[in-house]
Amino acid sequence: MTALWWLGLALLALPVLWHRQRRQRVQQEPLATARFLPRTDPQQLRVWRWTERLLLLVRCLLIVAVLAWLADLVLPWRRDAVLIPAGTDSDWAERQIRQAGFYDASWIAVPGDDPFAWLARHDREWRSGSRLLVLGNVPMPAVPPRSRHQIEVRSRAPAFARTEQRVVVVSKRAAQWRALFAALDGPRRYKVDETPEGAAELVIWDVPQTPPAGLRAPLWWAADVKAFPELGKAPQVDGIACASSVRGRVWTAASWPPLAPDAARGLFEHWQRLHYAPLPYTMPSQTIAATATAAPAQSSGALRYLLTLVLLGLFAMERILAHASRR
Repeated sequence: MTALWWLGLALLALPVLWHRQRRQRVQQEPLATARFLPRTDPQQLRVWRWTERLLLLVRCLLIVAVLAWLADLVLPWRRDAVLIPAGTDSDWAERQIRQAGFYDASWIAVPGDDPFAWLARHDREWRSGSRLLVLGNVPMPAVPPRSRHQIEVRSRAPAFARTEQRVVVVSKRAAQWRALFAALDGPRRYKVDETPEGAAELVIWDVPQTPPAGLRAPLWWAADVKAFPELGKAPQVDGIACASSVRGRVWTAASWPPLAPDAARGLFEHWQRLHYAPLPYTMPSQTIAATATAAPAQSSGALRYLLTLVLLGLFAMERILAHASRR
């Protein structure tokens, strides 16, 4: 729809009409023997005359620049390119570029973690027949990407970063709770502490006393509901009652601490699924053929910044010339 703004070029007729004025010239020839000629009325001629040519040119350019800004002008100027999302290993990326034969292509650092969304906004900037190479940890899109250019994807799933999370256990059955976390293995480690001080990802409160006012955590597992009155009328889902409090989210169940492996696994799966964002699935390496009928998304306005500066300059020049023409 932005291309329809170019129909406004018909507005260029307005300044042209403004700058052409009708002038009347009376043609008279004084002669000494005019009294011997028959009497004739003075002749008047209507002529078109161009005035303020420089001001006319500036006003026409101003209209064209406004239409180009509204139509989101995009000039295809890019050739073969490599799209590298943030966080991609540079040594691995350079090897892949050499193997794919894109070493002479331009390298573009794509902001964010979704190169296909960035490409959809800039797809019109590439010339016809250009090839694209996408490297790094590319998240799997919901629908196959469509582009007017061939896209080769070479993905590399990132290694899981080892993290350590603090878990506070306040219970007379601390050994049973510790056994649950000791059985876990993976990049995410859990540091079990029995001191109810400082920040923690999880607090297991298995005593009837009220927790300290300064202790906060995103999630609480309360094996004794006497310390949390808000759990009295809390709704239950899959046998777990949950409620919100000033200290954080509180969970409780009648069979805690879980002793069976399936119960412990289910509890941890609930915790990970509800309190942590899922990791995106890495898109497999593949080649996506060009689609001639692919409709580009709304452009990012790559030239709008330059056109804005041009508009400001033309507007200032037009005001100066218009003021000078009145004097």
